[in-house]
Amino acid sequence: MTGAPTRNPARKSPIADDGDEFHFCTTCAFSSACLASGFDKTHLRDLHVLVEHVGPFHEGDHIFREGDAFNVIAAVRAGTVKTYVTDDEGREQVQGFFLPGEVIGLSAISHAKYPCNAVALESVQLCKFAFPNIAALATRMPGLQQRLFTLLSEDINKAALLAGNFTADERMAAFLISLSRRYAARGFSAHRFTVAMTRTDIANYLRLASETVSRVFRRFQDDGLLRVDRRDIELLQREKLETLARNVLRE
Repeated sequence: MTGAPTRNPARKSPIADDGDEFHFCTTCAFSSACLASGFDKTHLRDLHVLVEHVGPFHEGDHIFREGDAFNVIAAVRAGTVKTYVTDDEGREQVQGFFLPGEVIGLSAISHAKYPCNAVALESVQLCKFAFPNIAALATRMPGLQQRLFTLLSEDINKAALLAGNFTADERMAAFLISLSRRYAARGFSAHRFTVAMTRTDIANYLRLASETVSRVFRRFQDDGLLRVDRRDIELLQREKLETLARNVLRE
């Protein structure tokens, strides 16, 4: 199908603003596992598993830096977080982008230190969980343990996603479809969204030159696949983009 998609109202800055002392946010990374096991936020507090809302972190603020001691994992409640490392010559290598409902810090578990930097790309709010406490709770809650394993697996898959010898068009299509699906899974529009990352960040993450990213965006627009207005993106022919992304996404 190539017709115009059904347009859901796109929220400029997705945020789960319904969480409070007793209720989970709708984008919470762990709420479904906890509730399925009969644990609400009150139960977690009684078990000393505190869910702490922190922020806002402003654009450019670091949430943690490479080498910092690991003691918490954080779920993004609002905004977008970028993780990256720098080499000996100061060159930045983007590792990933994290949206509302996604968890940062899982890669620190093995060495008890964060192996990368995490920086806010816009106004960001987080839910922090003390990892030793939530790990102990997971031994009592198979659903929560499975959720942690799933998040770890997703983290690994994201890192391996672009490792193959793919074309620039395939990489860009996979990036856009991945964002679309991740937003849709959290109740936001799958067709219209605003990206917080710059063209340079996208190019770095996709292992492409910035000029190549700009050319691909123009070509996709000329072919009627999408519409771009600065950082606002509308997918006009999502099915064609999914076909183009198939090899990268292993479908």
